[in-house]
Amino acid sequence: MEDMEQLVVCGGCNVKIGAGNLGRLLADLPRRQSPDLLVGYDSSDDAAVIQLRPDLALIQTVDFFPTMVTDPYLFGRIAATNALSDVYAMGGDVLAALNIVAFPEEKDFGILKEILRGGAETVQEAGALLSGGHSIHDRTVKYGLAVTGTVHPQAILRNDTCQLGDHLILTKPLGVSILTIGYSAGEISREGFEAAVKSMCTLNKYAMDIIRPYGVHSCTDVTGFGLCGHLHEMLHGAFSARVDARRLPYFEEAYAGVKNFILTAGGQRNRDYLQAQVAFGHDDFGLEEIVFDPQTSGGLLVAAGPEKVAALTQDLQRAGIPAADFGVITEKAEKEIYID
Repeated sequence: MEDMEQLVVCGGCNVKIGAGNLGRLLADLPRRQSPDLLVGYDSSDDAAVIQLRPDLALIQTVDFFPTMVTDPYLFGRIAATNALSDVYAMGGDVLAALNIVAFPEEKDFGILKEILRGGAETVQEAGALLSGGHSIHDRTVKYGLAVTGTVHPQAILRNDTCQLGDHLILTKPLGVSILTIGYSAGEISREGFEAAVKSMCTLNKYAMDIIRPYGVHSCTDVTGFGLCGHLHEMLHGAFSARVDARRLPYFEEAYAGVKNFILTAGGQRNRDYLQAQVAFGHDDFGLEEIVFDPQTSGGLLVAAGPEKVAALTQDLQRAGIPAADFGVITEKAEKEIYID
C-alpha cells in the first residue's frame, strides 16, 4: 500500500455517541408494538430480533464508522468484523450483509476498492453472503455493514440476563483504541499496533461456536462503550459486579501508553457517564483508562454459571482465544462495578 494515498486515523468505535445521550435520544421515538419483535432498541441490546416462525428468528444489525487505521484493506477488514460481531453476540449465525459506504468524490477510488475487498473477504470468512449495499459521497471515509443473521427463538443470548453468582469471561484483550491512536502518534510500537489489528480482525464467530453449547446466561460484545459501559448494560440495575484486575485481559503496551498520556475522546465520554458507578480498589489511572477505553471489534463479554466457567474458559484458550475469567456477578451494592 506504500504507493497509495493513506487514510486518516479518526474513527472506529471511539466516535460512538455516548450511552447517556443515546438513551435520551431513543426514549420518546414512536414505535409499533408486536409480539414478533423479540428484541428491539428499547432494551439496549446488540441487535434486533424478529420471530419468523416458532423455530426461526431473524437478527438485524448495522454498524459503520470512520477510519481508525491508515491501511484501507485493514480498515475494511476491521469494520466488517465489528459489524458482524453483533449477530454472534446474540448467539446467532450470519446469513448476509450489505455494504454501507461514504467516500469523498475527489479521493482515489483505488482506496475504496481496497476497503471493499477487506470487507468482502471478512464476510466470506464468516460464511455469509455479501448481497449488495449503498454508497454516497461524503467529506470523510466511512464504511460498515448492515447484517442479517438467524437464531432459534429459544437460543437468543441477551445482554441483560445475567444471574447472581455468574462468572464473567472476556474473549479479547482490552486497549485497542489506545494502541491505534498511540501508533498514529508514534508512541506505540509496530508490534503493539499489529497485535491490536490481529485482535480487531478476529471474528467472534470462533468464540461463539465454543460458547453456544454451554448454555451461558448472557452475552454482549465490548465495543464503543468500553468494558464498564457494556458490563453496566449487562447488570441492568439489578446486580453489581466484582472485577479482579489481575485477571483482566488487556494489552500491556496499551496500559503503558496511558502512562504516556495516550488517551481517547471516547474513553473520556465513557468515564464521564459511568465513573460514579465504578469503584477502584487502588489508585491506578492506567487501569481506569483500560476499562473505559472504547473497543473497536472487541471481544465477547459472557456471563456463565460457576459450574461451567472453568471448562468454557479452557475450551476457548485451547482454540487460541485469549479468554479470561475475570469477575463475578454479585448482589446489588452501593456501587455497580468494583475493580479490585
